[in-house]
Amino acid sequence: MEQPVAPAPSRLEPSWSSYTWPPPAVTVARPSFWTAYGRHLLLFALTAASVFWTGWVPNSSVAEGAQLVVAALGIMVSHEMGHYVACRYYGLDATLPFFLPAPILNPLVGTFGAVIRIRSPFPHRRALFDVGIAGPIAGFVVCLPVLVLGTLEAKIIAIDPSSHGLSLGEPLLFRFVVSLFRDVPEGQTLLIGPLGTAAWFGLFLTGLNLIPIGQLDGGHVTYALFRERAELLARVAWWLCVGLIFFVGPSWVLWAVLVRLLGIRHPQTLNDDAPIGRGRIAVGVLGLAIFVLCFLPNPFVQSWSQFLEAAGEGIGWLRQYFGI
Repeated sequence: MEQPVAPAPSRLEPSWSSYTWPPPAVTVARPSFWTAYGRHLLLFALTAASVFWTGWVPNSSVAEGAQLVVAALGIMVSHEMGHYVACRYYGLDATLPFFLPAPILNPLVGTFGAVIRIRSPFPHRRALFDVGIAGPIAGFVVCLPVLVLGTLEAKIIAIDPSSHGLSLGEPLLFRFVVSLFRDVPEGQTLLIGPLGTAAWFGLFLTGLNLIPIGQLDGGHVTYALFRERAELLARVAWWLCVGLIFFVGPSWVLWAVLVRLLGIRHPQTLNDDAPIGRGRIAVGVLGLAIFVLCFLPNPFVQSWSQFLEAAGEGIGWLRQYFGI
């Protein structure tokens, strides 16, 4: 005998008995304290310790280490929170900043900066523009008073060709502020302290982030303003970075490679056709002015011959140390 089988319901006529109204609420697991806050706090503490160590070591000065921490982290926090607050305004899913300690790899400041992760797609180009430009403007505003104080703090010393100190390039804004507040005679230079170092680093990061490539802040702003022309501008900017390797020095090798790995193209927003508004075009011009004032073609004054000479000395030291 065979048990009779009821005919299967048609795919065009769903069985409403399987549905309930109202639909059951979907529960989303809340992230743990470690995921939401703990790792960010730990990285912030490690970065603060790394920056303090970098400022304290040269002169064994607790005060200089503390000044570098307050100034450098103040600029970085302002930059990243500019992004974060803009993300919250548009309801985007974004993490708190991840700070990056680097006491050995960056002996100047002791950090590589900070990043936030945006997990939501951008709804339109207005949100993309606001999130992209908010960080550089916020960091730049905080950097200005630090720069003035750092210029007043700096000491005027004679230029010593035999000195092994690190020579830094000067962005246009740094030169302008120095000309306003200090009179540096010919044959002398400024020896910056912790506040000047933090201001220089803040300007350096702002200029790098505003390069109009891919997922950098400048890439966000460029895509929001120019859309289909953004990729062409990004490729031109990347090739200029490559050109700086040969015409300026080796300090651009790492950055050119990193930018290429991050990607040159910028993804579309969910609604690219939504208008961006004339007001944001004016703010974009302001962002371009900040980029010009902060950008450093040669951040670390070192030619290829000096780089190869230093590399040779390093290799010789390693051979001597390991007895090779």
